[in-house]
Amino acid sequence: MVKYLSSKTSKTDKTSKYPIERKVIHMLGWALLFFIFAVVAGLFGFLGIASALAGIAKILFVVFIVLFIASLILGRRRA
Repeated sequence: MVKYLSSKTSKTDKTSKYPIERKVIHMLGWALLFFIFAVVAGLFGFLGIASALAGIAKILFVVFIVLFIASLILGRRRA
């Protein structure tokens, strides 16, 4: 999770003391999102759009798997 500190420094603002958490959608999340859109489009009868969204979801999932396996093999290299 990515955390950013708030730029406000007011003592009366309680939220400025704590870091603001921003959600980051990773590649697997994008693949799942396109898959869900494809299923919903298919349910409503938009079969052309559904097949395009399913194709995008498949491509993103394959890219995610390739990058995941590469990161497992290579690992993190520290200087």
